[in-house]
Formats: sequence, structure tokens, C-alpha cells
Amino acid sequence: MQKKHLLTFLAVLPLMAMAQTFDFDLTKPQPVYNDQDGYGYDVLPAPDKKKPAEPFYFSVKVPDGNYRVKVVLGGKKNGNTTVRAEGRRLMMDNIVTAKAKDTQEVEFVVNKRSPFIEEGKNVKIKDREKDYLAWDNKLTLEFNGTMPAVKSIHVEAAPEVPTIYLCGNSTVVDQNNEPWASWGQMITRWFGPEVAISNHAESGLTARTFLGSFRLDKILTTLKKGDYVFVEFGHNDEKEKRPGDGAWYHYVYNLKIFVDQVRGKGAEIVFCTPTQRRQFNDDRKTIRNTHGDFPAAMKMVAERENVPLIDLNQMTKTFFETLGFEDSKRALVHYPEEMYGRKLEDNTHFNPYGAYEVAKCVVMGMKQLNLPITQYLRADWQDFNPAQPDDWKTFQWAPARNADLVKPDGN
Repeated sequence: MQKKHLLTFLAVLPLMAMAQTFDFDLTKPQPVYNDQDGYGYDVLPAPDKKKPAEPFYFSVKVPDGNYRVKVVLGGKKNGNTTVRAEGRRLMMDNIVTAKAKDTQEVEFVVNKRSPFIEEGKNVKIKDREKDYLAWDNKLTLEFNGTMPAVKSIHVEAAPEVPTIYLCGNSTVVDQNNEPWASWGQMITRWFGPEVAISNHAESGLTARTFLGSFRLDKILTTLKKGDYVFVEFGHNDEKEKRPGDGAWYHYVYNLKIFVDQVRGKGAEIVFCTPTQRRQFNDDRKTIRNTHGDFPAAMKMVAERENVPLIDLNQMTKTFFETLGFEDSKRALVHYPEEMYGRKLEDNTHFNPYGAYEVAKCVVMGMKQLNLPITQYLRADWQDFNPAQPDDWKTFQWAPARNADLVKPDGN
């Protein structure tokens, strides 16, 4: 954060901290967001009530923290609404409301953060992150779908809820733009308003660079007993070539730092082995391991330190092999030229469908570990088997208006 912006944010922080509850009636006119009002329509033009419903964003300026959000959906016409927060975090999807009197209330918790840690110390965010909705001084909600219909928004501070913090790379991060997606921004869909999820992952990071950019330090400022920290690294760590780099020295050394720091705060830590790349063997039936010893090294640290582990490496292997050589492309950023103006062929980064399925793998891993946090899964959660994935042909996703064909850092 630039010094001028940081000082401005700190100057308004005491005033904003006094206002911890906000109510907005969207059936009445609302302003376009500006810093003076501290709320309003954002990112896209304000919706035109005289035209068919279109996607829109609404932001409110708040300090860092967790916020319980209650949204009443419905309108004069039949509605179909998907709700996302900050950097395309999926909160609720495809909520159908009938015209006139039919309304539905959806409730969830959004974690909002800025780079600020303490005076003279901020998270070292990348240049591309400076435009992300996840790092500013606003809580931003996106209302999308074939016919978004929103009556009201209620926002209140929720400091008491347990938080799941996510640490990782491009397979975990809240991907800000279509058509990229990661499991960290989809797992929010399955937890009710008793849990917050705070995703600190970023594309291209290793365990070492995550620590070096003070992202764990940021987490430690609010980490408390009852919270969880999930750690998935490996994709980029395996490309580090300095003396001592590799699976069995610097990688395990850095994983141990995560364990000690998290447990020092009385919180729980969980490891996730790195997701597979879509690299098939010559038989075009089985996935080839591209991660070398890194999954085994993580498992060794987990066993030695008694850290619960979700084997995403194995789960995504099963997932890709079940889909098969051709259909597995449907889970990644593989699109023909006519879709985005040029052909996209990425065998590492997930699209929304793939990220949605991998998020289900993570939740299923939580259940298999009997983590207490799973008591807060939503009532519509159904147990998942990567050998029986959802049909990509029936997956529904309302694309955000912000797209970027630049490949995320890392591979």
C-alpha cells in the first residue's frame, strides 16, 4: 500500500471502527461508491432499474476483520442470483426467487483485510495485487446470475467466529479475474455464517516467499485459539534452485516454521499436498507425478509433527483420471480461440468448475480428518468422491465481468 493511501486509511480507522453495523435498502436509490460516503455501487455502473437486471457490485468501507452479511433476495420479477465477495469468493449460488412476494435470506461471513500489519510493516503484495478487491479498505459484494434480484444488505462485525486461514499459491488464491479460479475462493460456498475464511494465498508463491512477504505475520496478528491455518505449497517450491533448496531441506524447514508459529497462537494447522498438474503418461489414462519428492516431504513433516494432512495430490490425480484425457481439460483453463480471442491451454490452473470440485475435495478431507470445524458445513453439503465428480456439462457459473488472459504467476 502506498504511504499516502496507508495514512489515509489509518486516519479514518477510528471513525470507521465505531460503525460496526450497516443496513442498505436496495429498493431505494443508493450512491455510487465514494470515500466520503463510504458505501455504494462499485466496480460496474449502478444498475438501471428501467432495464433488465444485470450484475452489480456494492461496497462498504470497514476496518480489517470478519463481517456477518445478511442479504434478502427477491424482486418484482423472477430472480436467479449468485453472491460472491471480494475477489470472486463464492458465497451462495443460483438462488431462485419467484416474482413479487417471494424472498430468500442468505447469510455468510466475509473476511476483509488490508496489507497493514503494524506501523512500518505491511504485507509485501505484488504489483498485480494492488488492483485486487481482496487488499483494499472495502468489503465488496458481487451480485451476479441470470437475473440478480436483491432487496437489502445487512453487514455487522463478527469478531467471535472461528477463521480458516489459507496459505498457498495460484491453486489456492482468490483469483480476481475470469477465467481463472482456485479452490480457496470456492470453499467459502460450503461453510455457514458461523465460520470465516481468510485467503492469503497468491500466485507464484513458495513457502519461503510466503513467509518473506510477511503474509504469515499478517495472519498471526489476528490468529486465535479455535482458528485453523491450511497450508498448500509445492508447485513453485520445486523450481527454487538456491543452495539448500529442494524437498528435504528448505521446504521441510519452512513447513516447520508454519507449524511452530501457528501452534504458538493456540490454533490448528492442516497440510494439503499440492494439486496435480494435468500431465498424462503416454497411455493417456494415468497422471504423471510432476512434483518429485515434495508431496512425500510434506507427509513426512506431517507425520513427525502430528499435523493433519489432506492428500490433494492423490485426490486430484483420481479426479483427472476419472474425467479422462479430454474431459479433464474442462476443469482447467482450456478454451478455444473463439471464446477469448486466443486459444488458452493451461494444465495447472483451474477454471471455476475445476476449482469447485477441488474445493469439495478439501471439504471431504476435512470430514475424513474429523475436524470439528465441519460441524458448520451448510445443510446442502453432500459428501464428495473425486472418482465420481459432478458433471461439467451441468455446472452453472455466472462469469464476472472482469476478465484477464494474463496467466497467473507460477505453474
